[in-house]
Amino acid sequence: MFAREIHIQLKPNVLNEFTTMLEKEVVPILRKQAGFRDEIVFSLDGTNTVNAISLWDTKEHAEAYANSAYAGIVKTFEKFVDGTPKVRALTVINSTAHKLTMASVIAA
Repeated sequence: MFAREIHIQLKPNVLNEFTTMLEKEVVPILRKQAGFRDEIVFSLDGTNTVNAISLWDTKEHAEAYANSAYAGIVKTFEKFVDGTPKVRALTVINSTAHKLTMASVIAA
């Protein structure tokens, strides 16, 4: 399993609108992407900071999304974001929700 972590600095007082747009517009797009598994979004209390982690079956699925639909999603959130989102690519080594362990990652 592979993950894309996106660190987003939001403009002040837009978290609720951002969350609504995420649920109504972004998640449906993600669900249509090959290899998409899950989207988890965190906000840091008292700040305008949001971290989003999307989980993918493979690195290739995550890269295909990054090279296609991601640009449109960034454009969708443009009015809420202060600066440029920072993206990191990560290999998932454990997930209790997805019954994934390091041994299964190494075997793959």
